[in-house]
Amino acid sequence: MLRAPSCLFKASPSPSPSRHVTVELELELDHIMAVKKRQKALSSGRPPVNKPKERMSAQQSRTIIRTHHRLQKEHAAAVKRGDTSTAEKLARAIENNGGITKYQAASKQGQAKDRGGDSSKLLVEWLVELGVVDRKARGRTAAEKAPLRCLEVGALSAANEISKFPNLIEMTRIDLNSQGPGIQKQDFMERPLPASEHERFDIFSLSLVLNYVPDAPGRGEMLKRITEFLRTAQAAEHSESLPVLFFVLPLPCIDNSRYIDESRLLQIMDSLGFVLTKKRLTPKLCYYLLRWTATKDHTTFEKKKIRDGPAMNNFSIVVE
Repeated sequence: MLRAPSCLFKASPSPSPSRHVTVELELELDHIMAVKKRQKALSSGRPPVNKPKERMSAQQSRTIIRTHHRLQKEHAAAVKRGDTSTAEKLARAIENNGGITKYQAASKQGQAKDRGGDSSKLLVEWLVELGVVDRKARGRTAAEKAPLRCLEVGALSAANEISKFPNLIEMTRIDLNSQGPGIQKQDFMERPLPASEHERFDIFSLSLVLNYVPDAPGRGEMLKRITEFLRTAQAAEHSESLPVLFFVLPLPCIDNSRYIDESRLLQIMDSLGFVLTKKRLTPKLCYYLLRWTATKDHTTFEKKKIRDGPAMNNFSIVVE
C-alpha cells in the first residue's frame, strides 16, 4: 500500500475504534441525504395535471340563461321608464348572476356534443340538401378564397360544424363578448354596413340571439338590418338557394307568447323579403332557414295581443 510522505502530515494519536464507527455512520448518512436530494419523485419532473373544470349541470345552465334573460328584460324596461334606482339594482343582480360571461359559458356548454348542441349541424344538413355544401369537402383546407361567405352573429365557437368547410365557406364570427380566437368582439347593430356586394354574405346565422335583444322594437330593427348584409340572389353563387338566413329561437317565443306565433313571425319575415325554405321544431327550439328575395313591402307590425293565458310570456317583435 502506498503511503504519503510523512512530511505532509502532523503526527497525531491513532483514532479509537469507536471514533471510526462514528465517522463512517456520518459519511453514510451524508451519502443517503445527497442521493435523496438528487432522486426527486418522478412526478416532480412532469407538468401539473390539468384537472378538468367542474361542469355546470344542464339544469344549472338553463337556470343561468333564464335568469339572465329575465333580468335583462326587466333592466331594459326600467331604463325605458326612467327608473334609475331599479335599473341599477337589476344591473347588480345581472352581475351577481355571473353577467354576460357566465351566461355565455352556460350557452357554450349547451352546445357541447354530449348535450346535443351546435345548431350549425342542422344548418350544414340543410345546405347539403340544397346542394350548396358537399359533405366530402368537410375538413379540407382552403387552397384559395372560399366561394361563399357566412356571417355568424352570437358566435360561441370557431370549431362548430359550419366552420368545418373552410374551402367552401369563409366564416366571419362576431359576438358582444368574444369566447376565444376566431371570434371578433362586436355589436352587430354597430357593425359598419357593407360598402359593396363583395362585402355582403351568402349565409347569415342568427341562432338564439334575437331573443336576447331586450325590447320588441330592437328585435325588429335587428331583423331589418340583417337584409343590409345579404347578397342579392343574382350575385350569389347558388342563386336558386342563396342567400339565406339561419334563424333559431326558443320554442316558447312563438309557441307560448301572447303577442306572436309562427304565423305572425313568418308574416314579419315575408314583409322583409324572406321566404321560408326549411323549418324544424323540437321540444325546446324552433329552427328556420329563410331565403332572402330582396323584395320588401315595408309593412309595419305593432305589439298586438293575439291570444292570452296565465302562463304565457310577452315575447314580441315590433317592426316600425
